[in-house]
Amino acid sequence: MIDYALDTPWGRWEVLFESSVCKIKRIIVAPGNRLSYQKHFRRSETWVVVEGVATVTLDGKVTDFFPGDVVKIPCEMAHRVGNFGSVQLVFIEVQRGDYFGEDDIVRLEDDYGRAS
Repeated sequence: MIDYALDTPWGRWEVLFESSVCKIKRIIVAPGNRLSYQKHFRRSETWVVVEGVATVTLDGKVTDFFPGDVVKIPCEMAHRVGNFGSVQLVFIEVQRGDYFGEDDIVRLEDDYGRAS
């Protein structure tokens, strides 16, 4: 069951589950797009790639991840995911922490003018 969804300049995300200790999202990144280079202070994230190739930057190091691969992002680590392929990128994001609000995003770089 989808709790709520949001269209963005780079694609779409949907909240699949939310509790006091975690939030689970399905994230779709359109071809040729990427999310902000960002970090969070109150949550860690784990991503599981479902479709496409995720080009992930973790503290400046860029690595490609494929369907079935898992990416672990500790709290306060700078991170970004991009889709440089020709098909949509789909991954599941599991957030763990004590706060999951969108205002816990510090954007370091952004293709859409939203950097802090």
